[in-house]
Amino acid sequence: MGKLEQKIKVGITGQAGFIGSHLYNYLGTKENIELIDFERSYFEDKSKLSNFVSQCDTILHIAAMNRHEDQQVIYNTNVNLVNQLIEACQDTNSTPKIIFSSSSQEEKDNLYGKSKRDGREALEQWAKNNNSQVASLIIPNVFGPFGKPFYNSFIATFSHQIINGETPNIINDGEVNLIYINQLSEVFYKHIISNQDTPALKYTVPHTATKKVSEILNLLNHFNKEYVQEGKVPNVPINSFEINLFNTFTSFIPLQSYFPRKFTKHEDNRGAFVEIMRAGVSGQSSFSTTVPGITRGNHYHTRKIERFAVIQGKARIELRKINTDKVYSFDLDGKHPAYVDMPIWYTHNIKNIGDTELITLFWINEPYNPEDADTYFVEV
Repeated sequence: MGKLEQKIKVGITGQAGFIGSHLYNYLGTKENIELIDFERSYFEDKSKLSNFVSQCDTILHIAAMNRHEDQQVIYNTNVNLVNQLIEACQDTNSTPKIIFSSSSQEEKDNLYGKSKRDGREALEQWAKNNNSQVASLIIPNVFGPFGKPFYNSFIATFSHQIINGETPNIINDGEVNLIYINQLSEVFYKHIISNQDTPALKYTVPHTATKKVSEILNLLNHFNKEYVQEGKVPNVPINSFEINLFNTFTSFIPLQSYFPRKFTKHEDNRGAFVEIMRAGVSGQSSFSTTVPGITRGNHYHTRKIERFAVIQGKARIELRKINTDKVYSFDLDGKHPAYVDMPIWYTHNIKNIGDTELITLFWINEPYNPEDADTYFVEV
């Protein structure tokens, strides 16, 4: 069997939403997955929804309404989405494995939780009746980059407010069980590739951190002071809650107005001195020379913090969030040393646009490991 034939065809309802878009990007890094595109309008067009389900080996059912002033609208919407998905499968005699995004709200006395519970039970009944499989994931509070403020997570809301000079307000300073979006994506991936030996599986996704709301707000304010105001990389150890929160926070910084950041240049009759980097964590420093007209990079990272500092020559740094069209472009000149940081999930490159050699300093928060490079090649 050829390599392409072995790929698992995966579709994601709610592909454009917070969790859905992260799952789409994460699964895009896996060579054994072929993604089947989904659009929100498919739920309004029976033939398109039927065509979608008939192509999929596995469907991640993420599409749902989280908030509305009328709880009944939330319930009706979410249950109807499940029923439409089941109907499309029945109409096409399709029996994909369905991985359902449920919630820890299932057991609570609200209509959102009830919509998730009733949706899960309907999918389980369909799986049992049609010799298929459903895995329902009971998911704790999710946070990560690019969340929608005032909708997806209080962390998205706080980050947005702090970046915009507003003061977040804590309504209830309770402890919150959390999981980072990349960690949740990994859980979904394991369920995609696993052999399930029962038609209906209910799995409670373990949280990876428990924090008080005030603890998180204090960290976000600390990141704002050290990173946004002072240009330092704070103490955010590799694989920690802190680095996940930091990468979430920095995703709300408006790139075009924030970068490039100028260094302070000290000059006297001996020459010039420029401080390049202050960081609360260790990392790897390197430099490159680039001849005129040459471009380096065209890749993105999913977890690394990376800084490009131009100290000699002229450079153009370009960034583009993957699966979007907008390209951010920054021209830097070593006569006025400056840096641009590379946000996660943004493919980036650097080109020598001058007539002389370009010298660039690089700092990254973890040493390069060819076995786990966290580097994915995509043209800007």
